[in-house]
Amino acid sequence: MIVKGERVKRAILAALADTELQKILDVAMHQSKSANQIIRESNVSHSTGYRKIGWLLDNKLLIVDKIEITDDGKKSSLFRTVLKSFNVKYEYNNVVIEAEQNFDTLKKITEDFFTLPDSG
Repeated sequence: MIVKGERVKRAILAALADTELQKILDVAMHQSKSANQIIRESNVSHSTGYRKIGWLLDNKLLIVDKIEITDDGKKSSLFRTVLKSFNVKYEYNNVVIEAEQNFDTLKKITEDFFTLPDSG
């Protein structure tokens, strides 16, 4: 798919330019992970990890894939990337970004949508 929105294009370019954001995207691409798992596996500091996970969520490059309840009753969000790969091309005065959606995430969003209860 071709990314149309300028805001999303800028977010993708910023993520590709930041090695810590790349590490976070890599860790959360194939399996949903908690923030702590992402931070541990990507080897970024806690404060940086939480800030960058928040940035990725705000820019729609990461989504909450699941919410689990821990044994002690706390909610734990599991995150996953929205996109799997990017191909960036610059043409005169225009950045063209082709992106491949993460089908596991797309499948989850679709399943959630089609299992919404009827409002009667």
